[in-house]
Amino acid sequence: MERFILNDLRNWKENSNRKPLVLMGARQVGKTWVMKEFGRRFYKKTAYISFYNNSAMKNLFESDYDIKRILPALSIETGLQITPSDTLIVFDEIQNAPKAFESLKYFCEEANEYHIIAAGSLLGVALHRGVSYLVGKVDLMHLHPLSFREYLYAVEEKPLSDALISRDFALIDNFAEKYIYHLKNYYFVGGMPEVVESFRKDYDYIKVRQIQKTILAQYKGEFGKHIEAREIPKLNLVWDSVPMQLAKENRKFFFGKIKHGARSSDFENAIQWLCDSGLVHKVNRVNEPHIPLSAYKDFSTYKLFVLDVGLLSAMSEVPAKAIINGNALFVEFKGALAEQFVLQELIAETDFTPYYYGSESATFEQDFLIQKEMDIIPIEVKAETNVRSQSLKAFYDKYKPVRSVRFSLLPYKNQGWMTNVPLYAVCAAFI
Repeated sequence: MERFILNDLRNWKENSNRKPLVLMGARQVGKTWVMKEFGRRFYKKTAYISFYNNSAMKNLFESDYDIKRILPALSIETGLQITPSDTLIVFDEIQNAPKAFESLKYFCEEANEYHIIAAGSLLGVALHRGVSYLVGKVDLMHLHPLSFREYLYAVEEKPLSDALISRDFALIDNFAEKYIYHLKNYYFVGGMPEVVESFRKDYDYIKVRQIQKTILAQYKGEFGKHIEAREIPKLNLVWDSVPMQLAKENRKFFFGKIKHGARSSDFENAIQWLCDSGLVHKVNRVNEPHIPLSAYKDFSTYKLFVLDVGLLSAMSEVPAKAIINGNALFVEFKGALAEQFVLQELIAETDFTPYYYGSESATFEQDFLIQKEMDIIPIEVKAETNVRSQSLKAFYDKYKPVRSVRFSLLPYKNQGWMTNVPLYAVCAAFI
């Protein structure tokens, strides 16, 4: 399996201003595998330490941050002679050892010749709850589920994947049927590494769904371990409601759909926990499409998406046949999957922060807005070739953006005021 973040990690290794690296990401997106694979490919030795149920290593950092004392202990724990130039030190599940996390500051200041990378599935939750974030003392990367291009690599379609970033749309459109076939499979399978690996080997949709259900059950099991008991029912209500919220034509998150009479304040902690853990993505509304978009963000109005389109399919119990072959009863949710997919691609393949446009008085909404340098780009998402909706044109007529993008299953076409880009080529739209 190929993960493109390994190229970023190699660049980090070769950077003379390198700091200890923190790898963020939800549970089961492949952080441990990526760190070990990075060590295997680019270092002579990998000193791997997990702080999960490891009191000896946790206690090592409790008394002080003396690097000269800590390094020999790490060598004993791993059975390796740790040397600066050829050893990667890996701290896994570091959210279980806050003092070990804080030691990264001292590695940065006193022993920056050592290459050290740390990760933790719930590190975002730990940081939100007061674990000191080491501003200016660490580098930061995020790992997400496999993108569509990474998925194509996994199912042995590397040329198809590479063609997408060539932006040769004459070539890309020539293989539209193959791309659409794989895109529909990706809607069902998603990008969780264990799921993709199983599908790559067997192409067994039943097994895929079983693994997805196991992952979802494990996520729910985490709720009870890491959040106050009184918050767990709220967490479950929010998590379970996401597919239903996305299935609506207006995908704005309505608290009244969770529970009659519910208010946003009742669920703020639950939503924040899900965001911090990486299990959901919050896309805030902006009421005015001006620069900077962040200044026009409406904190109280947003859409929630889950971390992976395949898990969304599993949560919604969408059968493979409905996605692969199409079904008249599946029309509305197909739009939800397409929007989830585009959001995932924007997060995994770009540095943009996605928003969406709307207001209480607006007669139309825009699925996504991004800010690219000095331009605000509206994005419309269409699941098929039916593109009759007038919302993007209404937005253009009102605000005259320099560029507008529609994703659909139609071929690439620049219409002057708007560019249609095939859904499977989201990664190529903003290169």
